[in-house]
Amino acid sequence: MSQAAIDVFSHYYGELEAGATGLILEDTITPLTDPATLADAQVPDEVAREALAKTAIIKLNGGLGTSMGMDRAKSLLPVRDGASFLDLIAGQILRTREATGAPLPLVLMNSFRTRDDSLEALSAHADLAVDGLPLDFLQNKEPKLLVDGLEPVEWPQDPELEWCPPGHGDIYTAILASGVLDALLDAGFRYACVSNADNLGAVPSATLAGWFAASGAPYAAELCPRTAMDRKGGHLAVRKSDGQLILRDTAQTAEDEMHFFTDEFHHPFFHTNNLWWDLEKLKVALTERGAVLGLPLIRNVKHVDPTDKESPEVFQIETAMGAAIEVFEGATAIVVGRDRFLPVKTTNELLLLRSDAYTLDEDGALRLAVRKAPTIQLDPDFYKTVQDFDRRFPHGAPSLKEASSLTVNGDWTFGANVVVRGTVVLEDDNGEPNRVPDGAVLEGGITEG
Repeated sequence: MSQAAIDVFSHYYGELEAGATGLILEDTITPLTDPATLADAQVPDEVAREALAKTAIIKLNGGLGTSMGMDRAKSLLPVRDGASFLDLIAGQILRTREATGAPLPLVLMNSFRTRDDSLEALSAHADLAVDGLPLDFLQNKEPKLLVDGLEPVEWPQDPELEWCPPGHGDIYTAILASGVLDALLDAGFRYACVSNADNLGAVPSATLAGWFAASGAPYAAELCPRTAMDRKGGHLAVRKSDGQLILRDTAQTAEDEMHFFTDEFHHPFFHTNNLWWDLEKLKVALTERGAVLGLPLIRNVKHVDPTDKESPEVFQIETAMGAAIEVFEGATAIVVGRDRFLPVKTTNELLLLRSDAYTLDEDGALRLAVRKAPTIQLDPDFYKTVQDFDRRFPHGAPSLKEASSLTVNGDWTFGANVVVRGTVVLEDDNGEPNRVPDGAVLEGGITEG
């Protein structure tokens, strides 16, 4: 690890040793209720074009998709017609370059477990790399610490499990120590749009680039209005002590205050993890602070082996990328359309994106083909992992463009050319595997197996 990474880990170890919990209490913040909106932004075409020409695209690509049963980069998962997240992202970049003339470099932040496979996948897109700039930089890793004693855990059964990434807040340390921040600045890039690789909605946007450049802000976050489906997502708030925008995540909320956190009317906007940086101002902040931005600690309690609940409990010291909003005076936020937030955290979302409820547009973006996306709830006992999911949808996703919701309880395998209309519930009353026949039309109501 670089000295910068060691310094950052040492900083947070000291906080943990001193008893820090990272909690942000409700009485210390005020809900954010009136941010700017993209719908109201007036951005001249020339301003948008010039800003996009100075923008780099950075994607967080360190996730393995372990919650979906994967052991490699989630971004390699096929999403549409065999194309993976990375394939679709590369397509978005190349199409935007062709349409605008902007050089638009793509840079991944990989983890030590995703790097090789991801770079091999990107090699299929021969024109993607920009001369003089790397396609990636590597996220740091740090030791997991025993809850009892705070010593680095030893796990001879699988020594790799002794280590973990320090959360996506590590992006600031990693981009500086890797030299990529300097490389981007030396190549003439002033701004960066940063987002998760599993969010295909965060397409390159000249309008947003122009808005951010015109704002003069050092940093901006994209927000969306919260619904009942977004109660677990982090939100921005205003710190009472100094009026600074801050980010609060679930792990930073006290258990007896979760009702405030999950109230979509009390905190009406959620944080998408789509960010905009002024690279010059980021370099100044990192240099002045010796790479230690001092983001709020997130203390996650896990088992050293996530699949073995009898294995020792450990602390994983993490920080959130979006928490850097409190570091930059003048940082801001903007409310964007829901089309810029299409994450895939479970197979429920994967089924939606593979279905005809979404279309793949000419610019490489997946966009909703219906007025409102149907709600999908697949039984986690049978559909949680990608392997189980694919086995039960051997012919691909059913048609969902006429569906309001699909709830599957039990073990159902879908035939070819199945159509779902209205509100459909599949119930398993016999405890046996069930099958939806080829060509079936599932109308609103309950179907029992």
